[in-house]
Amino acid sequence: MAEPTTRLRLRVSPGARRTELAGRYADGWKVRVAAAPERGRANEAVVGLLARRLGIDRNAVSLVSGHAARDKVVELRGLGRAEAERKLSRGQDESGPRGSSQ
Repeated sequence: MAEPTTRLRLRVSPGARRTELAGRYADGWKVRVAAAPERGRANEAVVGLLARRLGIDRNAVSLVSGHAARDKVVELRGLGRAEAERKLSRGQDESGPRGSSQ
């Protein structure tokens, strides 16, 4: 059986006060990162945040499109869409976002 793969749409705001998953955005997710959009720093921060939040290895998260844009698509290997959505939604119902370290 093939390993599940999921693609997520993200709207990224670099240079934020803190790195966090900010909630839903259209059919994707809004992500704020403290890193500046210089030399791939913001993209690395997005990958790190998603890996921590989803409990998967950083190598299982890859940026598919939007390397230099606010709208991005990431691919998650080893995680189905339903499980990814559940894990991302989990912290949205609690007080405050999770994964808010720089």
